Amino acid sequence: MANVVVVGAQWGDEGKGKIVDWLSERADVIARFQGGHNAGHTLVIDGTVYKLHALPSGVVRPGKLSVIGNGVVLDPWHLVDEIETLRGQGVEISPASLMIAENTPLILPIHGELDRAREAQTAVARIGTTGRGIGPAYEDKVGRRAVRVADLADDATLTARVDRALVHHDALRRGLGLAPVDRDRLLADLRDVAPRILPFAAPVWKVLNERRRAGQRILFEGAQGALLDIDFGTYPFVTSSNVIAGQAATGTGIGPGAIDFVLGIVKAYTTRVGEGPFPTELQDADGQRLGERGHEFGTTTGRKRRCGWFDAVLVRQTCVTSGVNGIALTKLDVLDGFETLKICVGYELDGERLDHLPTAADEQARVRPAYETMEGWKESTAGARSWAELPAAAVKYVRRIEELIQCPVALLSTSPEREDTILVTDPFAD
Repeated sequence: MANVVVVGAQWGDEGKGKIVDWLSERADVIARFQGGHNAGHTLVIDGTVYKLHALPSGVVRPGKLSVIGNGVVLDPWHLVDEIETLRGQGVEISPASLMIAENTPLILPIHGELDRAREAQTAVARIGTTGRGIGPAYEDKVGRRAVRVADLADDATLTARVDRALVHHDALRRGLGLAPVDRDRLLADLRDVAPRILPFAAPVWKVLNERRRAGQRILFEGAQGALLDIDFGTYPFVTSSNVIAGQAATGTGIGPGAIDFVLGIVKAYTTRVGEGPFPTELQDADGQRLGERGHEFGTTTGRKRRCGWFDAVLVRQTCVTSGVNGIALTKLDVLDGFETLKICVGYELDGERLDHLPTAADEQARVRPAYETMEGWKESTAGARSWAELPAAAVKYVRRIEELIQCPVALLSTSPEREDTILVTDPFAD
């Protein structure tokens, strides 16, 4: 049976939550494979709004197994709170429906404190992190000093892991003017949360292999967007993990040969939260209109998103680095009523025409977009569920995007509601 990876193909906030939820109806397992609770997915189901950060989007569907893979960094206290919030909304969550990889690294309070202290410095450029400790937690993972889920089950191991981490962190904190970590308090908090996390712990790599061999469909859910990838994003204004589709294998323990279809989620325009280059950013009435109509505020931070025209250069690039087979185009309805629309079809840098975003940060900041102008449409596309319901100019816009990014549209989303989706190509088709 087909297994599908869903990745954001811009800077995040593309509408992955709705698409994953829509696809999860046909999946048996939904697995998160990277990121932390800096990600935010909003689902609207029968008028009820669910806001997810650490949990996979499939958790709101009964009868599905949701998995948090080892590529994620997990704040156990936030997870407990998120589970309780969803339970209060009537969502049943138990070890039968949620599984956490035993080798998942934990985000500790010291990670958030370090993250915020670094961002508060004025001597260096801000990255624009959420301040939730994601980056420092990944640093500890790579530095081999992380506390992992399995460590919570043995007090001697837990103590040794914390002591190893504090040798590093207390030295950093002195340099930042922070007080030493309260070791006893940290250990007490971890011991307290352990019984609420350990029932969900499991060898995820083994379970996924068994489910796959049994013919079950697995949906791999990414967070953020490919332009925030630590290797292929707009470095250093990126997240601290690999976001592209290849991480689905590493971040869950399933081999790359198990991936059958990569679906890239793409907004019909472009947005970005935080610092960093943004070639098509609009700081005029059109940008304001996109932000207001698209309700462009971050699910996690509440920060206003920067808005701009669709950038075909960037999306074509991310489709290559993630091996995207088809895109899900979202928020087309936000463009309703614009007399004209623009699409970035190339860049100009120092008099030279480019067909990709350069790697050097100074060049990324200096590129200027080359636009193609298209006719807009006055009719509404909101809620359309077939091509026949779309204005001719909207269809032309979608077809032009396909040509420019060299990748077909597999799904078209016309509102936050689950059923307002036009299916072109079934990612789960065998």
